[in-house]
Amino acid sequence: QVQLAESGGSLVQPGGSLRLSCVASGIIFSINDMGWYRQAPGKQRELVATISNTGYTHYAGSVKGRFTISRDNAKNTVNLQMNSLNPEDTAVYVCNIMFSGGLEYWGQGTQVTVSS
Repeated sequence: QVQLAESGGSLVQPGGSLRLSCVASGIIFSINDMGWYRQAPGKQRELVATISNTGYTHYAGSVKGRFTISRDNAKNTVNLQMNSLNPEDTAVYVCNIMFSGGLEYWGQGTQVTVSS
């Protein structure tokens, strides 16, 4: 059974930074894509950033230039460095991994609140 454990969510002031981490454990074979999604109250879940097993990254337009996704394949970890945070970034951030064949897993989420 694959499990994802996110960490790093917190309350931060506008303009601040946070670093989220997600560690995958369990029966881990080759992970293709790893990514972060977020869901704000009353809104649908949206993609934040993804990174392929070759390092190709994709960002939502709203975070491009402010967020950086990275991964450590040896540790089955994906990180999200978030800078210049604003209140619109407030959401539950959820980790996602996808194996070859399309099987995917989701974490429970970590709360990020941007407020003064």
